Amino acid sequence: MPGKTNLGFRGSLCPPSPQRPRRPQGFKALGGRCGHLGLLLALLLFFAQPARAGVTVHGFLQGNYDFNTATANPDDHDAKLAEERAQVKLEADQGPARLFVKTDIAWDHLDDEEDLELREGYADYVASAWDIRAGRQVITWGLGDLVFINDVFPKDYEAFFAGRPLEYLKIGVDAIKAGLYPSFASFEVIAIPLFTPNHFPDAEKFWLFDPMPAVANRETREPDTSLDNTELAVRGYREVVGFDASLYWYRGFSRQPAMQPDNPKITLFYPKLSVYGASIQGNAIGGVLSLEAGYYDSREDRQGDNPMIPNSQIRGLIGYQRQPWEDFTVGLQYYAEWMQDYGNYSATLPAGFPKEKRLHDLVSLRLTQFLAHQTIKLSLFTFYSPSAGDYLINPEVKYNITDQVWAALGANIFGGGEPSSQFGQLDKNDNAYLQVRYEF
Repeated sequence: MPGKTNLGFRGSLCPPSPQRPRRPQGFKALGGRCGHLGLLLALLLFFAQPARAGVTVHGFLQGNYDFNTATANPDDHDAKLAEERAQVKLEADQGPARLFVKTDIAWDHLDDEEDLELREGYADYVASAWDIRAGRQVITWGLGDLVFINDVFPKDYEAFFAGRPLEYLKIGVDAIKAGLYPSFASFEVIAIPLFTPNHFPDAEKFWLFDPMPAVANRETREPDTSLDNTELAVRGYREVVGFDASLYWYRGFSRQPAMQPDNPKITLFYPKLSVYGASIQGNAIGGVLSLEAGYYDSREDRQGDNPMIPNSQIRGLIGYQRQPWEDFTVGLQYYAEWMQDYGNYSATLPAGFPKEKRLHDLVSLRLTQFLAHQTIKLSLFTFYSPSAGDYLINPEVKYNITDQVWAALGANIFGGGEPSSQFGQLDKNDNAYLQVRYEF
């Protein structure tokens, strides 16, 4: 039986217990190299046409390449990513209505196939005291820097670990979002009828800890699409004594699967979850101070005595950002998770499974320096866990060659802790990446 929590995955960037490879929602093969090249050519020809009144078209062509620096993948490839990608963004306005579409097409050299993804595609309508958006959209809540408390919406962790630009960490959801603006506060109300899980690193490309390596037969069971399973989320926000304050509520499902052993197979399922949270951010002590907290209500395991489902948790963070001098920024952050009903977790944890600590915490540091009239960006992001002793280091250099062309070179370095810990299990996955983009 699995451990109480989902072995390795918490609120920050980290993979879960290994599962079958899964692509982000919306990806599918087009059916041959000719289809890929033909569609790409058609898109480029379309870009060259003058935009019609009220319609704008933008996008980019990009190469993403990520190479191992420690060891080969489990599938013996020396790279975790090798692709060319084209993105088209189309926006059309007509009075209070707006249409936005963002579509990617990519050629993956490792799998020798092409992929087409609708990253976003929605329609907006704006009135004086309310607005509404329907369709695939990226939703971002909360204040954390690569840690997520009240941002309960899906993430693509493999994209980050494989060296794609940071924008690819977020996955769009098919949802309806309404904005309400009475005089005393503002509100976002979201309904998500189709469940979208997080996308975790592929076990063929990444070395990951597996508590049950002998069981190869695994299947994933997602929540059924029904009215009862529709995810609901509400955010209320306003200014309070000069600070931006928010309250959050979510009712849906965990986006990381739990494990249900059923000899001779493992079923991965998504437990019911509610989240109640708050955040506040504003200028303080010479910089920007951020505070955020959330209570994770494990609705299928409120007593903490089911070893297959994560316990309820209290999560919190404190962040501080300051610019000591021009073009240089320092960001510090402390994040912690406090497991509830820890005694029940300890009593039900099966023998042979790694035991989590009641408190899991992370300290992060982000340094950013711009040079040469802001055409060169030097950045360093690091995670270190005092409770687990593991770490992630992500340095990057980005150079804006022209107004339309930029290139970035960076690395992901993992280590420390136990072989089952959050970043310790990724110790053999150190990699260096190259991104090159032409924007139009």
